[in-house]
Amino acid sequence: MCCFNLLTINNALETMAIKTIDIDVLANQTGNIYGSVVVVGKRARQIAVKEKSDLDNKLAYFEGFEPELEDPRFQEEQARISLDFEKRPEPTERAITEMFEGDIYYRDPSEELGN
Repeated sequence: MCCFNLLTINNALETMAIKTIDIDVLANQTGNIYGSVVVVGKRARQIAVKEKSDLDNKLAYFEGFEPELEDPRFQEEQARISLDFEKRPEPTERAITEMFEGDIYYRDPSEELGN
């Protein structure tokens, strides 16, 4: 039998950033909800890959400093960089925002072929 601390669960729920979106507005962007989900998913993947690349580039600076990595200043700098990336909005959230604002360009190849 498992016991949960209800106070901890309530505090976690209060700090979660859950935002509802209007699915109809999202579906109207492409004509159907499935197309919108595909577009948002692909854009979120692009954002995640770019962020991962940016993080790797920033942390690559520390790769040549093996003895110096014990220095707390290096550890603090690495932690600061990592925390900056963790505080950013999730790629899916950013992709949905871009979709609502009309910042995503997408096309349907089947419409171009006249199908």
